[in-house]
Amino acid sequence: MRALLQRVSQASVVVDGASVGEIGSGLLIFLGLDQGDNRDAAQRMLEKILAYRVFPDADGRMNRSVVDIAGGVLLVSQFTLSADTGKGLRPSFSSAMPPQEARVLYAYLLQALQQRHQPVAAGVFGADMQVSLVNDGPVTFLLEV
Repeated sequence: MRALLQRVSQASVVVDGASVGEIGSGLLIFLGLDQGDNRDAAQRMLEKILAYRVFPDADGRMNRSVVDIAGGVLLVSQFTLSADTGKGLRPSFSSAMPPQEARVLYAYLLQALQQRHQPVAAGVFGADMQVSLVNDGPVTFLLEV
């Protein structure tokens, strides 16, 4: 399981011309699910996301989490994070979780996130999404569990 975290001052997702989710200051999270990922891994990722210190404290050091700043979280599924890019010039997605299983695990993580933190917004699993963001910093981290 991989989560690409981007610290944003704002982010939004549009599907078929309609806004489906948006946040102000907080984290935009692109989530990639691999074969073998499960609810235990999702819980570990959730804990890491909520506690990861990427926001500045009074001294400008990254010592505050999205929970500490009461920031928003926008969760977007992105199977391309599971790509194997080690060989050739075309990515392989053989390690990605099958869509039916990934949809269930994504929904589980989204629901757990919504129960633990607010505000939370989300993209639409499997949809063609247009994601807009203003990366603050820029600050981007790839988390893996």
